[in-house]
Amino acid sequence: MITTIVLIRADPKLIPQVAMRLAGIEGVTDVYSVSGEWDLVAIVKVPEYDRIAQVVTEEFVKVPGIERTQTLTAFRAYSRKDLEQAWDIGVE
Repeated sequence: MITTIVLIRADPKLIPQVAMRLAGIEGVTDVYSVSGEWDLVAIVKVPEYDRIAQVVTEEFVKVPGIERTQTLTAFRAYSRKDLEQAWDIGVE
């Protein structure tokens, strides 16, 4: 699966509605309201790169209230679980 993080600036009055609409799009696994420069963060997980373009450029644009997006496609994922497993290799 390919993971893409989409940062979203939305009309402040429509943030809850935008979040709910985004959460209903196929491929969107999570939508978070956040503080700072961006209003929402959507996590998109799809099986191939072409699907990212469909979700972000064809589906997101249909959601009223989105003012701007920035799309970040993940190359690798790092987690505490991965780090702990690396140290456990060969240890019983």
